[in-house]
Amino acid sequence: MRLTTKGRFAVTAMVDLGLRHGTGPVTLAEISGRQRISLSYLEQLFGKLRRNKIVESVRGPGGGYFLEREMRSLTVAEIILAVDEPIDATQCNGKQNCHDDGKCITHDLWAALNQRIFDYLGSVSLQQLVDNQRAKESGVILVKDMRPQAHSATPPLSLSLGDVV
Repeated sequence: MRLTTKGRFAVTAMVDLGLRHGTGPVTLAEISGRQRISLSYLEQLFGKLRRNKIVESVRGPGGGYFLEREMRSLTVAEIILAVDEPIDATQCNGKQNCHDDGKCITHDLWAALNQRIFDYLGSVSLQQLVDNQRAKESGVILVKDMRPQAHSATPPLSLSLGDVV
């Protein structure tokens, strides 16, 4: 699996930015300090995120970055793809030339894994990650409703850590 630090750092930085959404532009130096990601690396990542219209920048004193899109409509897959991070578990990068210029015998397995990973990352929004992080910071545990789909409109159950025995 080639999900490297580039994709992980991009998602981490976007969650940090999302946690500060609505408070004004956030500098990369602030994100760098909180997340311990090098400033020059963040500059590269945020250049790509800006070109892909995921973040917007404000120049000058008081400048920084803010989200260009709503967090609930932005998925982890989009963030990873925006920084040119491939989501690919195949040895041949999907070219089907991994064994004597043809598909290897396990190519379809890895291609199916790619699709599952992409589908999962495409189902997780930045809003969900931000909400989960806020819940952790406040001592609230979000419990997902695992009942059949007919009851999926029920909001998640929230418990404070004091409620857990």
